[in-house]
Amino acid sequence: MGRVTERRRVIRIRDGAVSTRPDTLVAEEPLEIRVGGKPLAITMRTPGDDFALAAGFLVSEGVLASADELANIVYCAGATEGGAAGPDEAGNGGGSNSYNVVDVRLADGVPVPDISLERHVYTTSSCGLCGKASLDAVRTTARWTLDTSPDTPVRIAPETLSALPDRLRAAQRVFERTGGLHAAALFTADGELLDIREDVGRHNAVDKIVGRALQQGRLPLSSCVLMVSGRASFELAQKAVMAGIPVLAAVSAPSSLAVDLAVETGLTLVGFLRGASMNVYAGEHRIALDAAATTG
Repeated sequence: MGRVTERRRVIRIRDGAVSTRPDTLVAEEPLEIRVGGKPLAITMRTPGDDFALAAGFLVSEGVLASADELANIVYCAGATEGGAAGPDEAGNGGGSNSYNVVDVRLADGVPVPDISLERHVYTTSSCGLCGKASLDAVRTTARWTLDTSPDTPVRIAPETLSALPDRLRAAQRVFERTGGLHAAALFTADGELLDIREDVGRHNAVDKIVGRALQQGRLPLSSCVLMVSGRASFELAQKAVMAGIPVLAAVSAPSSLAVDLAVETGLTLVGFLRGASMNVYAGEHRIALDAAATTG
């Protein structure tokens, strides 16, 4: 859509010298997600991969788990710049399409989520909604159980984990131009990059990753590692669990609730992944550690 970045005039001050120049900024716009024509959520996102974002969001909400549960996703014709429904009751007018409203149609027989004023969700580009009730909800709505056995087929070496942040950074094309985007990437346990998405919100980047996987019929992502820029919030841990991803790694700290969720679900959670250093907060059985080198 050509709206991933925008140009703005800035005054630049360097060592006392003042100049003007154009600067490239990442775009941020609202996306309203509707299900069956009814509003469900609004998120601030970087335009692009909007259908995947909507699909991934519905995976994390427990609405979708496979491609055959999704009939289609469309932009709402006639949506205005403010995101409101355009046509009147007679079907006339409505202004131009802003591409900021998508409508998800579920396949026949798929339960429609509870859409009410109490359920209507607004999420910012920095965080979502979380709490103890959310932790309980993940436990009861997740379609897949993460394998908590020490013999789980996913085993990743610390050296492989250490290489992921640089591989993530090298693949961030828009960040290279703007410096203002988060990213999420899927890797194999051998460190092969499978997919990467960027967005002003790290939770949106994860939704885009998960949504693309759902559209391609690849859920659950039971043999993958999810790498995210920034911190590991409860919401990101939730999205990993709901997509069947067994390993979540982040360059910064996790929250206490994210660790609680990881412990309860068997998710491997790695934080402060910087160079050869990292903290493993849960699910250490998936990390190929040298037992002789492990100390208390």
